[in-house]
Amino acid sequence: MNGRASGPAAVIGAGPNGLAAAVTLARAGVPVTVFEAAETIGGGTRTTEHVMPGVLHDVCSAIHPMALATGFFREFELTKRMRFTVPDASYANPLDGVAGGATDGGAGRAAIAYRGLERTAHELGRDGGAYAAFYRPLLRHLDGVVDFALGPTMLRLPSDLVAAMVMGTRTFEQGSLLWNRRFREHAAPALISGVAAHSIGRMPNLATSGVGVMLGTLGHASGWPVPIGGSRAITDVLAADLVAHGGAIETDHPIDDVRQLDGFDVKLFDTSARGMAAIVGEQFPARYRRALARFVYGDGATKVDFVLDGPIPWSDDRVAETPTVHLGGSRAEGAAAELEVSRGRHPERPYVLLAQPTAFDPDRNPAGVHAVWSYTHVPSGSDVDVQDRVIAQIERFAPGFRDRIVAVRQTTAAEFSRYNRNYHGGDFSAGAVNLRQLAIRPTLSVDPHRTPSPGIYLASSSASPGPGVHGLPGWFAARSALRHEYGLPAPSLGLGAV
Repeated sequence: MNGRASGPAAVIGAGPNGLAAAVTLARAGVPVTVFEAAETIGGGTRTTEHVMPGVLHDVCSAIHPMALATGFFREFELTKRMRFTVPDASYANPLDGVAGGATDGGAGRAAIAYRGLERTAHELGRDGGAYAAFYRPLLRHLDGVVDFALGPTMLRLPSDLVAAMVMGTRTFEQGSLLWNRRFREHAAPALISGVAAHSIGRMPNLATSGVGVMLGTLGHASGWPVPIGGSRAITDVLAADLVAHGGAIETDHPIDDVRQLDGFDVKLFDTSARGMAAIVGEQFPARYRRALARFVYGDGATKVDFVLDGPIPWSDDRVAETPTVHLGGSRAEGAAAELEVSRGRHPERPYVLLAQPTAFDPDRNPAGVHAVWSYTHVPSGSDVDVQDRVIAQIERFAPGFRDRIVAVRQTTAAEFSRYNRNYHGGDFSAGAVNLRQLAIRPTLSVDPHRTPSPGIYLASSSASPGPGVHGLPGWFAARSALRHEYGLPAPSLGLGAV
């Protein structure tokens, strides 16, 4: 330990990672204040009436695969503090054709990922056995897989070597030219690559594959839950716990210079890596500043949200049973679209990620109103209008969708970067998800959340284990600060803890 700080801590940014860090510090008895530049807290978990008055849409994240399975939220007992709906079906990938015309998972019948692996395999027909064989060992070693993929650093011995080996071999298979080796039809591989595309990047590649393997495994384990009341419900319970343990939150309070925080012994940044560097400036050693400058950002997202006067008229009715829909067509089509984005182009048939929460949280909005959330990938900083392309891609699998639109709002990647300082060019991951930056996030270190400057920590998804609503970078950063700055152990986070 290099010190015994006794003064207060500041957290810059009130997204889920910043709030996770603040809750952990406050639970340990550290006075903590959270500074948020925006007028409302939440970061990637805001829910507002940004399309139509009286209708709630999630501004960024909407469905939360990691909320039920990862370490921080499990210790925090999130499911005892708020309600989720966990549908039997986690996600769907529609394919072309007329619904009901095929029985083998081929054209015209959407691929559905149920929590039940065997049910999923049964509906995939001839590829069902191969699909089940892919996921069974991952589910058998679920805790080890989660620990390996979502730990504080990749530079550590896995807690479950078998889990690490299974995760590694599956990731290599689906991240290489071997990715179609075990499959003969279109549905099963489309189901896997539709999830991998969440990370934004060329396919096949190891980084997108690793993300897809992790999220797909959770889809067949704890499921992909819908938060009742919207994503802001997660923010609300974190903020309530922080305040209950003596913490404070100041909104509309941007921090542009670290000298604004001279009254705080410890500072934790729920900002992008470069955002932290800009605020801290020369208080960082030159070598560390250069390392942060090498940290790269990925392509962006343009969001297109809708209000409909009825449910989406999917060609395959089963798609309505899933909260999340991947609209990219076949694996080859999805890969081609992502390749176009990586080359700085806007594909005519883009990959579209769509969430339809109304059926799973019917009281969120007025009766008869269906709020639909969607985004598509675009080159970094894009301000191109892709609304018609997104509508056409939905209409492709849901004829009549266009006729049900009551209101629509597009938020371009360029607008996203203005909305949130961390979203460089519309990159909501606060740093590209590539192979190098899975292991070195943001620098090569056994404690990547701790910077070389005393009392300064990175608590955002620019640090390991990366993006997702899981609170883990904030939790890891706070535990490191407690150990190194205050000489305190990590506190208990559950409802029964004092």
